Amino acid sequence: MQIRYFLALSLLPNLVSAQEPTDTEAVELHCVINPPVSSSIDERQQVPNLSAEDIVIISDRSEAAMGDKAHFSGNVSFSQGTRHISADEAILDQKNEQLDANGNLIFSDEMFTVTADSLNAQMVSSSATLNGAQYWLHGQQIHGDAEQLKVTEQNNLELRNTNFTTCPVGDNSWLLEAEEIRIDSTEEWGEIWDAKIRIAGVPVMYVPYMTIPISDKRKSGFLFPDFSTSTTNGVEVSTPYYWNISPEYDLTFTPTYMSARGFYSKTEFRYLAGEDQDGQFNLEYLANDDKLDNSPDRYLYHWRHQGSINENWRVQANFTDVSDNNYFNDLSSDVNRSTDNQLSRVGEINYFEKDWDFGMKVQDIKVLGEDEVPYQVMPQLNFNYQTNDFWEGLDFKFNSELTNFQHKENEYSTATRFHMEPSITLPIQGPAGSLTSEIKLLQTQYWQNNIASDSELEDTVSRTIPQARLHGQINFERETHMFDADFRQTLEPQFQYLYVGYEDQDGIGIYDSAKLQEDYFGLFRDRRYSGLDRIADANQMTLGLTTRLFDDANIEKLKVSIGQIIYFQDSKINFADENVEVSPSTSVLAAEVDANLYQDWFISGAVQFDSEQGETKKSEVTLDFRPSNDKLLQFSYRYVPDLLNTNTNDRVDISQVGMRTSWPISDDLYFVGNFYYDLNESRSIETYTGVQYEACCWAMRLSYHYRIKTNYDDDLNPSIDTREQFESGVYLNFIIKGLGGSGPLGVEDMLNEGLFNYRKPLYLSN
Repeated sequence: MQIRYFLALSLLPNLVSAQEPTDTEAVELHCVINPPVSSSIDERQQVPNLSAEDIVIISDRSEAAMGDKAHFSGNVSFSQGTRHISADEAILDQKNEQLDANGNLIFSDEMFTVTADSLNAQMVSSSATLNGAQYWLHGQQIHGDAEQLKVTEQNNLELRNTNFTTCPVGDNSWLLEAEEIRIDSTEEWGEIWDAKIRIAGVPVMYVPYMTIPISDKRKSGFLFPDFSTSTTNGVEVSTPYYWNISPEYDLTFTPTYMSARGFYSKTEFRYLAGEDQDGQFNLEYLANDDKLDNSPDRYLYHWRHQGSINENWRVQANFTDVSDNNYFNDLSSDVNRSTDNQLSRVGEINYFEKDWDFGMKVQDIKVLGEDEVPYQVMPQLNFNYQTNDFWEGLDFKFNSELTNFQHKENEYSTATRFHMEPSITLPIQGPAGSLTSEIKLLQTQYWQNNIASDSELEDTVSRTIPQARLHGQINFERETHMFDADFRQTLEPQFQYLYVGYEDQDGIGIYDSAKLQEDYFGLFRDRRYSGLDRIADANQMTLGLTTRLFDDANIEKLKVSIGQIIYFQDSKINFADENVEVSPSTSVLAAEVDANLYQDWFISGAVQFDSEQGETKKSEVTLDFRPSNDKLLQFSYRYVPDLLNTNTNDRVDISQVGMRTSWPISDDLYFVGNFYYDLNESRSIETYTGVQYEACCWAMRLSYHYRIKTNYDDDLNPSIDTREQFESGVYLNFIIKGLGGSGPLGVEDMLNEGLFNYRKPLYLSN
């Protein structure tokens, strides 16, 4: 090994000639050693022309003999590369290529920082051993103590008689003690032998071997279990296992024991297909449900794929199937919620250019709990073209589709539909308002098969319907003073005249059409029904008005909209597939309001009122108090008359009130509660209460849930009378951060627990 000393110029002659130890003040020693050990960027900048292998040593005092030992004391600093050592005293043994340091010792590199009583570094192997160590991993909350800590040549850590936690220093809410820990700096995972986990100082678990993450890198291993108990499933224990197959694939297997039903397994496989495509497979299985007599196997399988092939081509696929109608009502699936009763099976491929696009789609929808089976789209081809300002400010669009409708049951008719829809639009827009004129020609051809002998459907139908629409809006604004404040108020009246020609459509079946909602924005649609099987004739005018209030900071404090359709002629087309005249001369009166009432109070509401019959068709209102992002109090009411109950096929009125809150009890403790009450039935339909404690190193959630169950007739249990009408349960989630848990618990997902998801108030413009 070749060592060269560079001292202050005044001391250099003494060192070279005498070869005797020298005592100096603020002496800098620069060493070139192979293999490298450590460096500090700031200190390296003080010495010119350094290579990546250079060692810089700084101290208050030094005694050095060429080829022998160098003794440094007082604010000693060794650095090279990413490693840095500081100590009160250090001895560099040049002959044995060894460094010993002690006293206020700190060792650090890109991965970790260690304080220790003493250090012994071997320069040949680039390894170091520290005794009485305390360590911290950079970028992580992980830290701990070790009787002995060794840094290997590969920059890995080996710890003996050690412990670690992710809690702050002095907080031992949880602590893992181990006989040995090895941390791989490349894989960024740790291996642990003979470990005990202590919570609040009490040992709760012994693990002979385990692995833990020290970064966001994925690694195979068990995740933390989940515990719950409910009237539906009994005691439920889940122990998920994560398998990191490769950078492109992973799998999570979750075996679950339910005391009331048996063994239930869930498997999720995720994959990446190149840089721009991804997907997943789910398989869930329960054999011989103990809660059902002579139960066949219950299962779910699901596939989802999406992404882009290149800059023009996009693909999407989604397929889900279950064994029975009540699968989501009874089991905690990872795919759908209990309130979902439609399973979508769709596959699409689309090609996009600047002015046109082309697509192909197949679709099948399975509706749980209903006897009627929707039609399948097998397949649908779409071609759309659009060009703006092609002549004198006119825009041109051409939409078309070719759809083949099939049905799983032979007694239903099938059809092929070809539709073309060219349109010309003249948009005129300015600060004061806008005026849009549009004409369309709706040309549709049907070829229908398997028509029943007593049906009015025709083998071939050609339908041509003209359509014209004129939509205008004017923007007024003024400065006003109200509620002891200055505002800018807008007044935005708008109108739409719509003409749609009439053609008898009795000979066409219903394949994909349904009635659309008549909310405020729905009043300005140009269709009454979705799909193309029924195009209602129209000769009508829609009148609407919106007003807004903006404060001095240009924040919207109030928005009110109201509108109604005036029918000049009664429509002869309705969804009952008959030529029955619709008698009302006006539509419902639709109104919506969103307002910041006062400081942190917000109100949002909508109503649909039949002005001719004097009846409310639908109404809902929410009142929110949200003084900060983590504080919420919401009251709600909704009313929907004459709604179909899918369980009994009866018509019922829905009148429900609800309350929802999320409130911090302290900095670490949150309370979340939901309560919904049915005024017509005089009973609670859902109650949810939960408390969550989240510290920096662990989190726990305890919740109680009571809710009405959705029950369907099916082959597994033909009578819904034998099923529970209500379900209640207690759920416990516990996560120790840093030991491979599924991530910190969130208050937001507690708000979405249950039948009614949380809907944030409309914060207007702020």
